[in-house]
This record gives sequence, C-alpha cells and structure tokens, in this order.
Amino acid sequence: MTGLETGEKLQKALQREGDIVTLAKKSRYLPDSMVASTSQWAGEQFHSGMDGVIFIGACGIAVRSIAPYIVGKKTDPAVLVIDECGKFVISLLSGHLGGANELALRCATHLKATPVVTTATDLHSRFAVDVFAKKNGCAIFHMKAAKEASAALLSGEQIGFYSEFPWEGELPEGLVLCDSTGKPVSMSGQKYTGQSAERPETGIAVTIHKSCLPFPNTVHVIPPVAVLGMGCRKEKKAAAILEAAENCLEEADLYKEALCSIASIDLKKEEPGLLALAKEWSLPFQTFTEEELKAVKGEFTPSKFVKKITGVDNVCERSAVLASGEGTLIRKKTGRDGVTTALAAGNRRIRFE
Repeated sequence: MTGLETGEKLQKALQREGDIVTLAKKSRYLPDSMVASTSQWAGEQFHSGMDGVIFIGACGIAVRSIAPYIVGKKTDPAVLVIDECGKFVISLLSGHLGGANELALRCATHLKATPVVTTATDLHSRFAVDVFAKKNGCAIFHMKAAKEASAALLSGEQIGFYSEFPWEGELPEGLVLCDSTGKPVSMSGQKYTGQSAERPETGIAVTIHKSCLPFPNTVHVIPPVAVLGMGCRKEKKAAAILEAAENCLEEADLYKEALCSIASIDLKKEEPGLLALAKEWSLPFQTFTEEELKAVKGEFTPSKFVKKITGVDNVCERSAVLASGEGTLIRKKTGRDGVTTALAAGNRRIRFE
C-alpha cells in the first residue's frame, strides 16, 4: 500500500539519523493492523510524552484524532500530516515549541516532498521568541506577551530585548537592545525607531527572576543555569525539604525552571527527602566528596556543627557553586527546620543564530 511504503521509507530515514521511530498500522487490509482506533492511539502517544506524532493519510482524520488531547503549545507534541503518496509534509501542531516545523522540513527532505509550514513568523522570516527559547534550551513564560511580540514584529514594529546573561550573534531585525528598566541603549548599527526613547511596549527578557519586567508586556526566557545546594538532618521528612526548597526559590525571586540540578555532599546521596525532591522536580541530584567540596574556591558561611558531621564547614553553598561549574553564589546559606539551602548560577551565553 502507498501509505505504508511512505511510512516505512520515512521510518528508515529517521532511524538512520538516530531517531527512535515506531510505525503503527491502521487498515482493514493489513493483517497486523492495530486494534485501537486512531483516536485512542493518538491519545496514547500524547500521554506517553512522545516528541512527535506523524499521521500518514488525510488531514481531517488527524485533526479529529488529536482534538480531544490538545492542551497547549508548551506541552503538546509536534504533529505532522503526510499524504499517503509522500508529496506534502504538513506541520499541523506545535510548530515552534514542539518542533513540528523543523521536523516537517527534515521529513520533507527525506521524502523529497514539499513542506507546508503556516506559522506567520516563518512565512515572513521574522524572529520568533519561542523558537529562540527552544534552540537555547530555555523555558518560556508569559505566552500572551509572546504572541504580542510576534504580532508587533509582523506589523513592522520593534520590540525590546534585555538579557541578564551575555549573548552571541547578531541581534535579529526588529529587536532593540535595552537595559534592565527597558530603556533602549545605543549599539553600533542599531537605531530605535519608536516615538521616543522610552521603553518599548513589548519585549523579551532573558532572566531567571520572576520580577524582571523591563517592559509592560514582557516575555520571559528562562535558561536553566542555577543549582540548588542543600543539606539536611538525617531522614528529614520530604515535605520539610520541599518546603525549604520552595521558600528558597521564592525568597530569591527565582523560577523553578531556572534550576538545572540539586546538589549536596555524598553522605546525602541516599537521603530519601532529597531524592524525592529531585524526582518531583525532574532534576538530577549531584553529590560530591568532602575533598571535592573543600577544594571549592570562595568565601562560604562556616558551621562548626556541619564540619563535625561532614568534615567540611559548609555543604549547601559549596555544592551549589561546584555543581554550577564554579559559578557565582547568588543566595547564601539559609537554615530552616533542619534544612539548609543555597543557590549558585553558572556561566551561560545566549546565542542568536
């Protein structure tokens, strides 16, 4: 059958590139056809955390199959539709954050087909903040502001750009470099064409802080650069550890999505509460030896009690700095109910392609 041949051809091509691809067949003419309906199968794929779902067949079937499971662009997987002859590859859902546009281009290349991408920023070759966030491995918040940013760029307006981190590459057309207050700053070759030197109405902030709002409509792009260093009494309840971690982030004005790991001393590598926190927040849990922590350079809050128990004068601050790649301590040790916390941020550069 033509559709099956197209599917098998694409499966082999994607697998050669290292993708894991499962081919499900649904046809009364195939002896190994799946029993579940197409809609049931689609729901299973959405709930399994698949990166992408590709339908080979009619677009209407795909739309009806996925409709009950669509949640939002930040969580939905990429969905493509390819006609059974392999002539057109349509990016149907999650073109940017889900990666459907990029996947459609890849598949079209393998099939020598025509890619169909309908997102406006792609059609007009405009900067897209959600693509920028995805390519830099960042989370994105304030999606309403993101839509307003795209609308402004598509209408020929300029939007602001502020970053707490160094950036590389050329600032895309339509973006104006601004300071932390949203005021445009001079940059070689750049001119702000707004009505005044006041801050743009809409802009992007690359930040780890929730209160960083340089513009009235600010899109937050959050790089995962921070490490939460922790220490605790033996067999401390998971609820108390979670509360301490949440309080630490709240008091530091930090997004949870800014974290890349949790760190401590190797004496705590099997500590149930710390392991539970890492699992709940889907973060790696790194531990270091006494010697490794002692070797960390910097000034840290000493504790005679901690040194007596662990051999090192401070666990949370030292482990946070070490796990962040010898980064900067951004929140010193805080002790609360038998749990200590600290935060460090590593070096990170944002890149424009």
